[in-house]
Amino acid sequence: MIKEKKVYILLSDTGTMLTRLIKSYTKKPYNHASIAFDAELMEVYSFGRKTAKNPFIGGFVREDIHSELFRQSDCAIYSLNISNAEFQKMYQYIQEIASKKEKYRYNFIGLFGVLFKIPIKRKNAFFCSQFVASVLKESKIINYEEEDISLVKPSDLTHLANIQLMYEGGLKDYQNRGIINERLQAPYQLVRIEI
Repeated sequence: MIKEKKVYILLSDTGTMLTRLIKSYTKKPYNHASIAFDAELMEVYSFGRKTAKNPFIGGFVREDIHSELFRQSDCAIYSLNISNAEFQKMYQYIQEIASKKEKYRYNFIGLFGVLFKIPIKRKNAFFCSQFVASVLKESKIINYEEEDISLVKPSDLTHLANIQLMYEGGLKDYQNRGIINERLQAPYQLVRIEI
């Protein structure tokens, strides 16, 4: 039985108008955060736009890194070693959200809270890094208070204990080069969440 697993945090810059607007404020290279269960980024989850063309229709999404939205993205990919128990809690938490995805929405108002450093927590609403932080909190990887989670920026996730930068550059280059073949290093269970 595998005692330890890896999860991956994908930070990206999709180059969209909304991303450029956020970037002008944060001055950070990556302003979207997602969480993945495999190094190939086949199982990637976040809160973001539900269609590539409209940034104002958002919610819980299973992201396709081969889609038009991510095609020209730059990214940083981090790995995080977690226990089996933490993995299971994370899986169950995301599965619960996926099963009720129609009740969840994107927390646009929360973005203004981050801007003014005022925590704004809304029921069943997240922005991307708030969602990733809540997944990590639910699985006991971090100990943020609810108010703190509503202020987490994507760049804050790079300061987690035991997080390791695996790759930085074009997302397309990562896909094409096959940077990591996790199956050769250690077997893992590929999580499939139907949404």
